[in-house]
Amino acid sequence: MLGSDIGIDLGTSTTLIYIQGRGVVLNEPSVVATNTYTDEVLKVGDEAHKMLGRTHKGIAAVYPLDQGVISDCHLAEQMLTAFLKRVCGNKLFKPQVVVCMPSRVTGVEQRALLDAILAAGASRVYPIEEPVAAAIGAGVDISAPHGSMVVDIGGGTTDIAVLSLYGVAVSESIKVAGNDFDEAIIRYVRRKYSIHIGNRMAEKLKIEAGTVYPLNEERMAIAKGRNAMNGLPQAVEVTSTDIMEAIEEPVQTLMSAIQAVLEQTPPELIGDIFSDGIVVTGGSALLGGMSELITSKTGVQVRIPEDPISCVVKGTGEALPYIDQLQGGVYNYRTVEDLRK
Repeated sequence: MLGSDIGIDLGTSTTLIYIQGRGVVLNEPSVVATNTYTDEVLKVGDEAHKMLGRTHKGIAAVYPLDQGVISDCHLAEQMLTAFLKRVCGNKLFKPQVVVCMPSRVTGVEQRALLDAILAAGASRVYPIEEPVAAAIGAGVDISAPHGSMVVDIGGGTTDIAVLSLYGVAVSESIKVAGNDFDEAIIRYVRRKYSIHIGNRMAEKLKIEAGTVYPLNEERMAIAKGRNAMNGLPQAVEVTSTDIMEAIEEPVQTLMSAIQAVLEQTPPELIGDIFSDGIVVTGGSALLGGMSELITSKTGVQVRIPEDPISCVVKGTGEALPYIDQLQGGVYNYRTVEDLRK
């Protein structure tokens, strides 16, 4: 591939951009703030994220993606345009882009994503499945006739795949991930402590005290919100045991999906996975006890990369030189000419 090459991890919660030779050059929330009267885009990324839950009726701060796919094409295009302008400047060339997407997307969802990136300033866009990108970013050799299993827990979706010879042998994509953990924490705090908290506070509790497996030492975090009984501000101490109980249901759904993929995997590839272990990427890989829980449920050891959050975008960027080799060179890429048709 010639020219400027860019890898994009357009996530439900966060967008990351990788440029060959420079590494990850952008890591910002996938949030857009607009004027509700004129539809003008006011802020994107970090600055828009600061407005979540703090706007008046004249401003709306929203995520233009939902569960791994675009829910608002116009806002997604505006956000991508702003992000690409930041990393590329006002240069005249149009970059070639590789973008990752969930393993299970419809043709309409895929086309909406590719067209949004073309409209944002790309010359050609190649889609790549998230678990493939995650594996490459985690240092897994997907070119060998050898089974490798990757679990990528994103914000809106979790993608699970067994890879071999540049392709996906078995895969599953479920719409249960980090955002569902946040929602579960919000419901739990309201039910147990009668306190209303927002998504930002739930995410903070998840980061500071989150665990999916019993810890040797209890963690604590302070939940601040509105008392459901009298409407007054209140703070309460939340423990790691609380968080573990709160997210038990979505975590169980995740474990069931991992087990289901293993059950569908051919025996020869299962043997490779048992020897090499399961690679877990994404922000939720950092939850306390994640590797211990998966091992207890599957009997397979787990490896979490040093920077699991950046694995997908790093792999997307590193896939650019040999994109034609992935899955036998059969890629439904789109160009600017396709967009004009």
